[in-house]
Amino acid sequence: MPYVNIKITREGATPSQKEALIDGVTRLLQETLNKNPATTVVVIDEVETDNWGIGGESITTRRSKGL
Repeated sequence: MPYVNIKITREGATPSQKEALIDGVTRLLQETLNKNPATTVVVIDEVETDNWGIGGESITTRRSKGL
């Protein structure tokens, strides 16, 4: 029973985009590792940009600098 946790910043991923991620990851596990899609769990966590940092700065700060 595979469990996949995808973390993305909360910046407007649409329900259809998230559905495509879930479907794509599930199919990839089936095709690559022969895992049963019926028992594959995919969770998408959306993290506020204030709570995600790279290089000592939050994503919010980096976005305001155009990075």
